[in-house]
Amino acid sequence: MNEENIPLEIPLYIGPYKIESLLEKGGMSVLYLGTHPETKEPVTIKVLQTKFLQNNEAVQRFIREADIISMTDHPNIVKMYGHGEWEGGLYIAMEFVLGISLRQYILQYPLSLKRALEFILDISYAICHLHTHGVIHRDLKPENILITETGGIKLIDFGIAQLLGVVNLASEAPTRQRTIGTPIYMSPEQQEHPEDVSYPSDIYSLGIIAYELVLGKLSYGHIHLSLMPKGLQKILSSALQPKPEDRYQDIVDFISDISSYANSVTMLKEKKVGDQLSELSENLRQAQEILIPSCVPKWPGVEIGMASYKGTEFSGTYGDFLKITENDYSIVLGESSTRGAEGIIYTAMIRGMVHSLFKENETPKVITQKLNELIHKDSINQLFTLCCLTIHLKEKKLRFISCRYGTLWLISENNKTPKQITTENLALGLEPEAEFTEANLSLKEGDRLLLASISSFPEDEAKEKETLEKLIQQGIVEFGDLNPQTMVDNILRKIKLFSGRQLKRSIFLICLIRE
Repeated sequence: MNEENIPLEIPLYIGPYKIESLLEKGGMSVLYLGTHPETKEPVTIKVLQTKFLQNNEAVQRFIREADIISMTDHPNIVKMYGHGEWEGGLYIAMEFVLGISLRQYILQYPLSLKRALEFILDISYAICHLHTHGVIHRDLKPENILITETGGIKLIDFGIAQLLGVVNLASEAPTRQRTIGTPIYMSPEQQEHPEDVSYPSDIYSLGIIAYELVLGKLSYGHIHLSLMPKGLQKILSSALQPKPEDRYQDIVDFISDISSYANSVTMLKEKKVGDQLSELSENLRQAQEILIPSCVPKWPGVEIGMASYKGTEFSGTYGDFLKITENDYSIVLGESSTRGAEGIIYTAMIRGMVHSLFKENETPKVITQKLNELIHKDSINQLFTLCCLTIHLKEKKLRFISCRYGTLWLISENNKTPKQITTENLALGLEPEAEFTEANLSLKEGDRLLLASISSFPEDEAKEKETLEKLIQQGIVEFGDLNPQTMVDNILRKIKLFSGRQLKRSIFLICLIRE
């Protein structure tokens, strides 16, 4: 069997870090997902493959990477937690960043000129921090830049980074000299002398990335500055000069010029082709965020934790925390059957209806019936999936109604096995005279509830629903003794890791404990 096809045996521990799963196998290293022994936060563990442990150059590069990351402390650079030796060789423990590469982002999302410039500056600040510490990255490319869930930048992969003034082992053996880096993004001098470059080499690579961000697509090595806004052409030309002495010598000067352009009247006049679409896309994301609560309320007698994931596609997902009386509270989650801008607009209308109906102080069942009638009468002709969890603290009971959306688990303090609560109802808008059923349960002190925004509509997503429910149940058993916020954070990480890094659908997880 080919060595590359032999499945890796996942270790239980690497150093003090408990290993959860394999993340990725690279050319010289392997990435694992681990857990920090103190914080219980996820950690990325990078280990040098066993076959390279006798390769002095590979070992020295790995150690140098650990040294370089440990020197840095910047919000746009991946953080170091620890490094050292273990029974399998060498390891580096780093911050786990859940996001997509800049390459994927450029391929998937339209970018306005304003947003592109923000990305360029964030990347530049990270490079500036490295250069201040005498570090040259040498492998700047979109694959080594991650976009986090909140839209932030994280610079990763310092495998061939170099400390200025430190002689590399490879440079001592000219006969073994080889190209180090990615040709499309490498400066001309790095292609000729990979071990003998300085700060302008990183600035050249940044110039290519900046070009692609503004262009809104990958260049594949073809640069035409005439396609850039005129105010940027001179800046990028200075960054992309073939001779390093003709280029920006200091990243600070590049940052200064980009910042001046970003805040200029010229930039406002030079919106690139496609900016209207890009700005519409960003506005829709902002509208989507308005429909999703950013924080949990403080309800007496209840401890609440919430974790959410926006998903990679626009959807009319809605969440709400509603206070009915001093002792009665409701959580409403829902989603339009239509995706995109239309779904977001329609969900905003539904949100208004929900708020109006709850003011009438009706039961969740009656509110659902009235909402169903209103949706059915609406000329837009869309369906809406919804769930409502109402807690009556004084009566120590709860009501739950699900209309093809939302799954609830009850975890008793005396019985840690999660009990799934379901109700079989149609999506809202299908039948005007539909009858709705709700679940009524007692709620004891110490009982824990977990509400997840899982949809069972349309039917072709039933498999995804089954997978998500299985992962959540596993997470409840695994993290059920943690406080509500930590519990839902860990379960959501588990979902995103094991169901793919780019979930299309938005996900809510809300945990409540009756105090």
